[in-house]
Amino acid sequence: MENQQTPASDADGAAVDHVRIFDTTLRDGEQAPGFSMDRRAKLRMAQMLEALGVDVLEAGFPQASPDDFAAVAQIAQSLRTTTACALARCVPGDIDTAARALVGARHARIHVFLSTSPLHREHKLGMSRQQVLDATGAGVERALQLAHEVEFSAEDAMRTEPEFLAEVFSIAAGAGASTLNAPDTVGYLTPDEIAERFAYLLAHVRRERHVVFSSHCHDDLGLAVANSLAAVGAGARQVECTINGIGERAGNAALEEIVMAMKVRGALLRTDTRIDTRKLFPASRLLAELTGQAVPRNKAIVGANAFAHESGIHQHGMLKHRGTYEIMRPEDVGITGTRLVLGKHSGRAALRARLEALGHAPDEAALDALFARFKALADKKREIHDDDLDALARGHDPEATGPWRLLRLDTSAHLGAGASASVRLAHEDGREVAEAALGDGPVDAVLRAIERATDTALELTRFQIQAVGAGGDAQGEARLAARHAEREWNGHGLSTDIVEAAAQAALAIVNRIERQHPRERNPVSQSPRGHAAPSPAIRAAGAARKESSP
Repeated sequence: MENQQTPASDADGAAVDHVRIFDTTLRDGEQAPGFSMDRRAKLRMAQMLEALGVDVLEAGFPQASPDDFAAVAQIAQSLRTTTACALARCVPGDIDTAARALVGARHARIHVFLSTSPLHREHKLGMSRQQVLDATGAGVERALQLAHEVEFSAEDAMRTEPEFLAEVFSIAAGAGASTLNAPDTVGYLTPDEIAERFAYLLAHVRRERHVVFSSHCHDDLGLAVANSLAAVGAGARQVECTINGIGERAGNAALEEIVMAMKVRGALLRTDTRIDTRKLFPASRLLAELTGQAVPRNKAIVGANAFAHESGIHQHGMLKHRGTYEIMRPEDVGITGTRLVLGKHSGRAALRARLEALGHAPDEAALDALFARFKALADKKREIHDDDLDALARGHDPEATGPWRLLRLDTSAHLGAGASASVRLAHEDGREVAEAALGDGPVDAVLRAIERATDTALELTRFQIQAVGAGGDAQGEARLAARHAEREWNGHGLSTDIVEAAAQAALAIVNRIERQHPRERNPVSQSPRGHAAPSPAIRAAGAARKESSP
């Protein structure tokens, strides 16, 4: 079935070709060790991918297991605008199973594949060249009778003799395949070789004009994204990729990197996609949540450090003009903004800017003294937080606690029945206060209890938890942001217990509010049952927790 796109134009009026994004996060990505997802998780991810704007969503390999079949069927029925795709070997049983899984799809694609390289023909298939050609034609013809469109992949294409690969693709196109995928299955080639191979195929494969060539690159040599872009430059108009680059062995080409490369370097590449790039970061974080696999901090586009700067030289440049060290806006990928991390590499300009944002305006002499104390503290701590700076600016020890301290914390959670928490806090004036509250979960309950104990209403705007280090005993780092008195306040907590880390972060916010506005604390309203009535943002904590990184 022909599926051509109307060429777009850039600002100069030059033609810009549409490149289809074929997402295989739920098939190639999910089958990698450590990334398996249950059916409910796959459906959530599929809904996010459709909202992201992927053209084709490969939902799974239905022949692999009954559960995989059920997941593909459920996803296929749920998609509205994205083509639902199922993988099948070039054998009748696989193809028929894929067709049954896709029966409820608004637009269905069966993706059939067969190995073509000499190594695979001899050691994996035990098939001759002619047998591969015959199986290709028969498989595509059968699939085309059962789905709206068919894609054919030549597994290990890049280690296949070019002339034989062109013949295989010609047979597939003649049998009705509208997409021809030439994967670098083991991530072996370089960008120049990939470009040369695609140019050869475009010149030698017999096909109708509507047939699209596709690239599917693995990252064994760290070249998957570069190879994918080289294929596009040579004429491929579909790229197969995954969120966060997950996949077999070293992974697949990362969707977010390919898409942003086309967006940032559009004038050079003359191609675009229909991806809503503002959803890239949320999609990345959702996948991390569903798989339990954290995104590396230095991951391009969506890593925690992608738009974070600690070096004093870089921070000084960023304060002058963000273009000095950022080639894209964090907002364009769904990140709220650039983060200037204060640590031992930071300079005076970044320190002054953050102090001013916190309401402090030291003169040059005071800044000199503060900077010396800041550097001394930075040698002890990996990162300096807002409450540390407040204490420094007021001449206090930033590592001292107060005015509120957490003395005791108890939580209890029951499946399907919410959670409860009780806290005992000590104030520097000698008071001790104990309060309890109910919540949707233990963290929600703790935040409500702290609101009640300190009589401080917090409108929670951001809540993130991530592991610091590896292993079951890794510390959890909690970052909260909340509005109070028409200002946003930030808090940070660190503990091997993530609930305690969240409590410490909330107390950091309360302490900063009380130190700066001791008479502006707003009592939390009480419900008739005696429990704190949560603010709208506290009720939104459950939704905010979706931002959490495992």
